[in-house]
Amino acid sequence: MIHESAIVDDGCLIGEGTRIWHFCHLISGCSVGKNCSLGQNVMVAAGVVLGNNVKVQNNVSLYEGVTCDDDVFIGPSVVFTNVFNPRSAISRRHEYRPTKVLKGATIGANATIVCGVTIGRYAFVGAGAVVTHNVPDYGLVTGVPARQTGWISEYGHKLVFDNGRAVCPESGQCYELNDNGVSKILKE
Repeated sequence: MIHESAIVDDGCLIGEGTRIWHFCHLISGCSVGKNCSLGQNVMVAAGVVLGNNVKVQNNVSLYEGVTCDDDVFIGPSVVFTNVFNPRSAISRRHEYRPTKVLKGATIGANATIVCGVTIGRYAFVGAGAVVTHNVPDYGLVTGVPARQTGWISEYGHKLVFDNGRAVCPESGQCYELNDNGVSKILKE
């Protein structure tokens, strides 16, 4: 479904079941997976790759260098940059820094993601945060600048650890905290 007000340039790859809403612009050379939703006024630049089931809320610009794996959620008015030190009079197109958002991550409304970072699997960026460093898998970051304030389950609940173990209150999934971060414990 592509709304009549959306502009989709030739050369865009769009997966089956994807919905593109009002006033979006997809630029030639972008790739959008299956069953995605692009809210009103979303811009997807050349070279951007969105996996399957990615949800992008209203007023988000995804600039060249942004890659999102499957099941990523990007809240309204999130800002991505692609040049670390932009100047109007100096061309820095050759200096774009890639930004990766890994499987299942959530980025809250009005967050800013400074280019060159990786947001880990199932990580959660709180609304309004300014991310300037990598976020670990299952990491919860908030604030300006963003600082890690905890760990989050795949269902989006803050994990409370006891002796290095935590249980998601919704799914019952178990997690382990060690020196390398958090990992889900697979049931035997």
